Amino acid sequence: MAIKLVREFKQNQQLSITPQLKKSIDLLQLSRLEIINKINNEIEENPFLKKDYENQSLVAGGDMDFIENLSNELTLPNHLESQLDDLTLSISEKKIALFIIQSLEENGLLKTDLDEIEEQMEFNYSISEIESVLMNIIQDLEPAGIGARDFKETILIQLKRQEIPSEEIEIASKILFDPQFSNFEDAKDKLKVHHSVIDIENVLKRIKQCDLSPGLGFESTKMIQPDLEIIPKNNEKFYVQFKQENFPMISLDQDLEKLVKNRKNKANEELKEKMGEAKWLIRAVKKRNETVQSVGTLICQKQADFLSGKSAELKPLSNLELAKQLRISPSTVSRILRSKYIQTPKGAIPMKSLLVSSVSKTRKVTPIQLMEEIQKIIYEEKKKLSDQKISDLLNKRGFNLARRTITKYRKKINLPSSRNR
Repeated sequence: MAIKLVREFKQNQQLSITPQLKKSIDLLQLSRLEIINKINNEIEENPFLKKDYENQSLVAGGDMDFIENLSNELTLPNHLESQLDDLTLSISEKKIALFIIQSLEENGLLKTDLDEIEEQMEFNYSISEIESVLMNIIQDLEPAGIGARDFKETILIQLKRQEIPSEEIEIASKILFDPQFSNFEDAKDKLKVHHSVIDIENVLKRIKQCDLSPGLGFESTKMIQPDLEIIPKNNEKFYVQFKQENFPMISLDQDLEKLVKNRKNKANEELKEKMGEAKWLIRAVKKRNETVQSVGTLICQKQADFLSGKSAELKPLSNLELAKQLRISPSTVSRILRSKYIQTPKGAIPMKSLLVSSVSKTRKVTPIQLMEEIQKIIYEEKKKLSDQKISDLLNKRGFNLARRTITKYRKKINLPSSRNR
């Protein structure tokens, strides 16, 4: 039942889109704040709709208090740009920094590749110039973790800001980026040969305390309302549930419905139409919430180790894979993920940030994992291997990667070509 709505969309894609179907699609992509606004507006305009206070879960502040005074909220871009004003920057550094700030995701991370930024800035600045601004200016701004390109990098940035021993920073770097570790427990077992168990446990504790979405603290925070939340279980497992707090539960005014259905009462067509719209909205909102929960549950099942704090590594997971498992279209998955958040032990996280595509068609490997593999091969091999030979080595392991792919990701980690090594 949870994904019945979106299956109906897929079945009807080859048919003409009716106004009601279009409204159903629009509901799917509404954020929690947007759908709360829509429900409250519909209650005001449709006499058949009423709030079901008996079944509604309320917390202090109500469902609309957080909407007030949003115009006075400090946004993430404004906060970062104000910090740039206090720095002595060249004209080019300022332009690049402002462009990067506008390219950040709402959680503060940078998902746009640097070569894409280079192209968007019309090649006026090189990738090395852009990366220099990112690493030395943007990532030094507050809050710590801003401008990271993935969760691992945002964790390391935050740890480096803390006054902790260099030994622990070294341990953290190994835990986060060494491809030989499958998860935190594996890292702990292998690292205790060279480091004290106490130091390793301290680092793991610090890693788990890091904020994975540092930008949400400034992105008009009160507008960000997670649809889902992770509820821990006793045996380190968890389940995902829809957050009912302050979400308006609606029901049909049964007295008014009886009045319209009473044959002696000559109800006009407009009232009947309003009653039909009210019934549809009640069903559609319920299905929308169930669908969001179904998608979120599947994502969390795939990323269970990451969300439970066992690993800092996200597993490859794409819109296409979700679509296949849920038997819906990738575009529908994209609509569902738009502006949807999930409350985790690490704070609120955009659901779409838990997706990462594989760079290989035959083996699931994330871009970060591939860069780690390339780095490992280059450092371990005694000969200076060309990108083609690195590609050949990885393909023997089942990666199926072209030379140009190796070149692209080698450049991303600033490793020179075999001629210059």
